Amino acid sequence: MHKILGKLNLSSKDEGALAKEPTEEEIKDLKDRYTKADQEQVLTFYDELSTAEKASLYERLSSIDPNYINEITRIALHPQSAGKEDTKLETLPGSATASILDSKQEDIESWYNSGLDFVADGQVAVILMAGGQGTRLGSSAPKGCFNIGLPSQKSLFEMQAQRIWKIQQLAEKKSGKKDVVIPWYVMTSGPTREATEKFFQEHNYFGLGKDDVVIFEQGVLPCISNEGKILLESKSKVAVAPDGNGGIYQALLTSNVRADMRKRGIKHIHAYCVDNCLVKVADPVFLGFSASKDVDIATKVVRKRSAKESVGLILLKNGKPDVVEYSEIDTDTAEAKDPKEPDILKYRAANIVNHYYSFRFLESIEEWAHKLPHHVARKKIPYIDTEKGESIKPDKPNGIKLEQYVFDVFPMLDLEKFACMEVKREEEFSPLKNAKGTGEDDPDTSRKDILDQGKRWIQNVGGTVVSESGTDEAGVEISPLISYGGEGLDFLKDRTVKAPAVIEKED
Repeated sequence: MHKILGKLNLSSKDEGALAKEPTEEEIKDLKDRYTKADQEQVLTFYDELSTAEKASLYERLSSIDPNYINEITRIALHPQSAGKEDTKLETLPGSATASILDSKQEDIESWYNSGLDFVADGQVAVILMAGGQGTRLGSSAPKGCFNIGLPSQKSLFEMQAQRIWKIQQLAEKKSGKKDVVIPWYVMTSGPTREATEKFFQEHNYFGLGKDDVVIFEQGVLPCISNEGKILLESKSKVAVAPDGNGGIYQALLTSNVRADMRKRGIKHIHAYCVDNCLVKVADPVFLGFSASKDVDIATKVVRKRSAKESVGLILLKNGKPDVVEYSEIDTDTAEAKDPKEPDILKYRAANIVNHYYSFRFLESIEEWAHKLPHHVARKKIPYIDTEKGESIKPDKPNGIKLEQYVFDVFPMLDLEKFACMEVKREEEFSPLKNAKGTGEDDPDTSRKDILDQGKRWIQNVGGTVVSESGTDEAGVEISPLISYGGEGLDFLKDRTVKAPAVIEKED
């Protein structure tokens, strides 16, 4: 099992004061290890470096097992997989699924109430996967810091923090208990940790308890050239990249997060990605549904828009729950209709990376984490030419980044320990992936989805929304501090709200 590769949290001034150059014996042992693994190029410029640089490079290289990197690279580039003729795809059985679109109202209410009870009893935690930077959005800050242009100017982090706060309040009101807490475990990456911590500190943790927001870091893996060599970012730094959203398991294994959960008595965990602007954080309905099934993992899905939509699907693959990528599905299968409902697709459960875990399952990470595969992402990776000593910025993919996927654990489960809940896309899924103006999954579409949701909520309680020009085209932002999922808005009945607007309090 590979070590999580950490980073040096030192300023350049501190590095000069504290750095200790490795001994001749230490560097000889390191060189021998990398030479035997045919990766000795990483030490090409070692003798040219300053003491601080030597110490930093030595620490990084010592944290890497080059033989392990060679092995996972080989397996990732040459995976063993059954041919399409050997793959059997089926929908999940009805016993493992539910849909908010057609479930009985009494079932939904039962799940909701039991979920709130779990929250009130201190059994619920939330894990946020927030290791991504906003590079594609035109920002160098962590994606969670991004402002999509809502009337309130809230960041993604602030909206999600307020949803946690609201669920705590709803649980207190139902139970009569005080000081209900949902701990929020925020998984960052090397490039985002420091900025994320600073952002939370500057905003006073958005009203949540400082000790109840636990920031931890996923691992990184070296970037590899097309020839299988570990790349250098500079003469003194290995080129590394976060190990994918599947890195959550290794990060839980090596951090103090599980120990903290154990101490708090956590039994139910909700995990999601930061870029879903409509995510229902710690959704009591989802928690209650998952617990009622007594499963180890459950996942939310939305209905696939069309046969051609490029999304992974939650299916049974050779009898095991799995995510099947759209590229793995032939046209006939993609276009097949549901025999019971011929107007909709048979294979429609689109994956949105929104999961429930039982704590008992996370307690067993040691047994299975090392079995998760690594996947290849071909990228343009800046690097140092070890022959010429020149910095190169390639104009086409020159190497690979190794990633793990959070859902690769699904096939390890027995079917009776897995469940799936279909939710309404317009209420729960609006991913922020692309730069403004793209027209799909960008700040404009995310903002519109939130404003449209607010408009629907107002109309549902008998209110009216009109734009300042007199039309009904614009929407309204309703603060999570006022309503988590459309509840508590009766004060807007028979009211006319001029849009665009933000409703932060009853008035």
